[in-house]
Amino acid sequence: MNRETATPDVGSMPGEKAREWAERHREHAATSTYVYDFVWDLAGDAEGPFCTDVDGNVLMDFTSHVGAAPLGYNNPLVMDRLREFDLVDPLKIAGQDFYVSGENVGEDVGMPGPAGLMRRLTEITGHYGMDTVFLSNSGAEAVENAIKISYDHTGGKYGITFEGAFHGRTLGALSLNRSKEVYRREFPEIPSIHDAPFCRDEGCTPATCGCGFFAGGTSQLRKMLHPETGYVNADEVAYLIMEPVQGEGGYYFPSDAFVEEVAALVEEHDLTLVADEIQSGMGRTGEWWGADNYPLEPDVITSAKALRVGATVGREAVFPDESGRLSSTWGAGDIIASAQGALTIDAIRENDLLSNATARGEQCLELLRDAAPEGVVDVRGKGLMLGVEFETRNLRDDVQEAALARGFLTLGCGHKTLRLLPPLDVTEREIDLAVDLLLASIEDAA
Repeated sequence: MNRETATPDVGSMPGEKAREWAERHREHAATSTYVYDFVWDLAGDAEGPFCTDVDGNVLMDFTSHVGAAPLGYNNPLVMDRLREFDLVDPLKIAGQDFYVSGENVGEDVGMPGPAGLMRRLTEITGHYGMDTVFLSNSGAEAVENAIKISYDHTGGKYGITFEGAFHGRTLGALSLNRSKEVYRREFPEIPSIHDAPFCRDEGCTPATCGCGFFAGGTSQLRKMLHPETGYVNADEVAYLIMEPVQGEGGYYFPSDAFVEEVAALVEEHDLTLVADEIQSGMGRTGEWWGADNYPLEPDVITSAKALRVGATVGREAVFPDESGRLSSTWGAGDIIASAQGALTIDAIRENDLLSNATARGEQCLELLRDAAPEGVVDVRGKGLMLGVEFETRNLRDDVQEAALARGFLTLGCGHKTLRLLPPLDVTEREIDLAVDLLLASIEDAA
């Protein structure tokens, strides 16, 4: 496959083999969130946003596997480096009971492993003074450990989250979710979790706020924490957790007024701020972290997806000193995933992909806004974290199906928003092609 000339080429979606494979998979798989019967052919041609399915259809993937494949398929920026190494077994070790070689102090020798990944993470969070990392398997685990260390660090009992938030599917993380009701229904929850509205208008001010965060001359968060009239004692708050940009909840980018108020209250009450960067981090917004776009100073960052592993990052003082307080058999033990994460950071740095994400994101927004397609009520984004909101959920779903029929993979989020997550090295040609496919799909659906 020549990435410079590749285009989607589909017969039927899903094809006969894909339907058969999906049916066979579902024989033993728990009911989950499969969006549609797209079955990637691991042996087929694939590079960047282009891949081949088991029926030979060539597809353009603007989901990046929900942001977990930040450079798309078989990207030589990572693959060429991985081919240099002789792999061994086991490649997943009890990484918080034993160590794996791979790095000398200050430099990589051979394939970078967990130590190399943790060092890189402290480098790209160094502007927040972070110097300590706990590696795990997933984003939910990263969040679980973030709230655990916050409870331990502060001795507080309250947690604060935001309406529309999504932080994972394990029981602790579920307690923080305020997006879809189905995620939490009838599951037990951590007590004493409070929430506040999340800004849904990037340009709003306290006077024009429509989400309810600013009401009655002050913010709901300030009312909650007021030392005389509030209902939550700020001294007993263990953490405030927020996505700098809401992902699953609908790709909402907050206003400066909202973020400035949150930052002011965090400083005023000395709250431990956890930034959930599982979808917005690792360069997706054109900065290393979504928080970098705002006047936020997180105490803890959670990362996963594009990082290939879960990571809870913070200052040493936030983490427990007691041995065994944090642990996991497989934590820091996935050698290949750690190498992929480290090499992904290297690729983003060495190829200036933060700037590319910014430029290509602006290109995509400009093209879509200029086209002003019928049925679209908003086009928003930072970097390559892009959302297209439709008048109705049914229209959004119809557009997604029409795009699939044209070989263009997208994902829904929130109630009626379509999200686009192209690889961070997406090209100008690929953005032009994707916008053409999306506009044609909107016409098909309309």
